[in-house]
Amino acid sequence: MNEKLKLVLEDGTEYVGYSFGFFARTEGEIVFNTGMIGYPETLTDPSYFGQILVETYPLIGNYGVPNKSEKDGILQFFESDKIQIRALIVNDYSFEFSHWSAEKSLSDWLIEEKIPAIYGIDTRALTRKLRDKGTMLAKIVLENEKADFSNIIDPNKQNLVEQVSISSEIEYAKGKSRIILVDHGVKFNILREFLNRDISILRVPYNFDFNSIKADGIVISSGPGDPMQCKETIEHTKKAILENKPILGICLGHQILGLAAGCDTYKLKYGHRSHNQPVNEMGTKRTLITTQNHGFAIKRETLSEDWREWFTNDNDSTNEGIVHISKPFFGTQFHPEANPGPDDTSYIFDMFIRTLK
Repeated sequence: MNEKLKLVLEDGTEYVGYSFGFFARTEGEIVFNTGMIGYPETLTDPSYFGQILVETYPLIGNYGVPNKSEKDGILQFFESDKIQIRALIVNDYSFEFSHWSAEKSLSDWLIEEKIPAIYGIDTRALTRKLRDKGTMLAKIVLENEKADFSNIIDPNKQNLVEQVSISSEIEYAKGKSRIILVDHGVKFNILREFLNRDISILRVPYNFDFNSIKADGIVISSGPGDPMQCKETIEHTKKAILENKPILGICLGHQILGLAAGCDTYKLKYGHRSHNQPVNEMGTKRTLITTQNHGFAIKRETLSEDWREWFTNDNDSTNEGIVHISKPFFGTQFHPEANPGPDDTSYIFDMFIRTLK
């Protein structure tokens, strides 16, 4: 693991470090996460698809990677079936690991799934640059190689959801109430939250016309990229709104719900990716700590009279939730299912379930 790789940002900044994953070139949008734990869940979150991830917490790998045990047909310790990031950047990689559930090292897992990773980089300096200049494209190349950005592909201009959504329906039979979950790259813990509450789930592809299926409610899942790329889901959600059926949008799903309701969205400078984002519930003095992973947000000033802002971010005042004034339509920009992170907002699942007929 003494082989070196070079991280090059599109502004020309270079960082050289040591490989501890799959030794290869790659490219993507570089983003940072300020969470202190949960790299198995974070690396498998489909919302990171197309991105090079920088972990700001300096020590990564010390508790290894858990086994692939299942419950209800879903992996217990991961948020999807594979690593979703393009590459991982850390300051200090722990070559020794210890945990009761650990089956292998982080390095072995990355190599198995052909994901490049670099340690020995000043992630504090790198994160400060991304905060100052904003998220940008980046490449990982060999130490003495020049990075060519003339042909790099911006993942935000692609339909990333199409690449992480399922291709056909999956049924999870549990209880009498049944929801349709529109999969844009759903985190497994969203499924777990409903199954643990004895709710049956029909999980459908992102472009599936869910209005043709009988169900008690609709959940529009989280996922990667620009919500404007999900044109089919936006149109299907517009129809669902007219039917007055309960709808819950999470992260990307929240943005899609907003677009279907007539709002506009925009790209944040560097996004919110962490397990410690404070949000305020509007009309109260209540602050909740949340897990987040997004690069886009709803423009609050474009909300119509039938909708109101539900939550705002205490750090930068961006929108974190919307709710209809009279109908059971809810959207949260943060992740109420967390994993990793705090469960302050898991009550939102209970609130949504109470609206199911």
